Amino acid sequence: MRRADRLIKIVHFLRGRRRAVTARQIADEFEICTRTVYRDIQDLIGSGAPISGEAGVGYLIDKQYYLPPVTFDADELEALGLGISMVRHWTDQRLADKAESAFAKIQAVLPAILQGELEQITTYSIPDQPALPWTISFSDLRESIRAQRKIDIRYTDEAGHETSRTLRPLALIFCSPVWLLAAWCEQRGAFRNFRLDRMQSLTVSATRFAHESDKNLTAYKAQDGVC
Repeated sequence: MRRADRLIKIVHFLRGRRRAVTARQIADEFEICTRTVYRDIQDLIGSGAPISGEAGVGYLIDKQYYLPPVTFDADELEALGLGISMVRHWTDQRLADKAESAFAKIQAVLPAILQGELEQITTYSIPDQPALPWTISFSDLRESIRAQRKIDIRYTDEAGHETSRTLRPLALIFCSPVWLLAAWCEQRGAFRNFRLDRMQSLTVSATRFAHESDKNLTAYKAQDGVC
């Protein structure tokens, strides 16, 4: 267990006890030595945790003290950092900015004992091949999915044939380096996948599509075996 994770768990451990907890009890709970407990307690006090007590007597924490409701362990922060790196390289600037904004909000509410973990993130995403460019708006496409609005596209297939389609957009799927739109195609009366880099134009309709059990994302996943 990383030390930052252990410090958070010690806080929760103390908050869950009505009486003073000895260093030996904490050491047994977390399988560490008492010397490490003393050091951890001092660091928690230094970071602002209202812990009272002393070695040989036991420790109590003010029950009104709580960690922010959004707390993460080191591995979770690593996963978030990797996700933001991937969003930055494989989506559009608008979504990348939103990912950075979300990470800044998380950073702002992290307890002091986890702030250092953000500076030690060592997992990154770097494209090993150029992303296939698209000309349509990635963000408009995302919003049409969220708002359940039909879209009209001009699409060029693998053979170079161009067609016009009216779609019910359901999900965006990343198959590096290709982005696919999973959709219900009105012309074909079936689910189809469309590559974003082959879309020549995109128009978001004012028409919303209703939720229909045989044409929604759940049905698409069941048909294609998507988890």
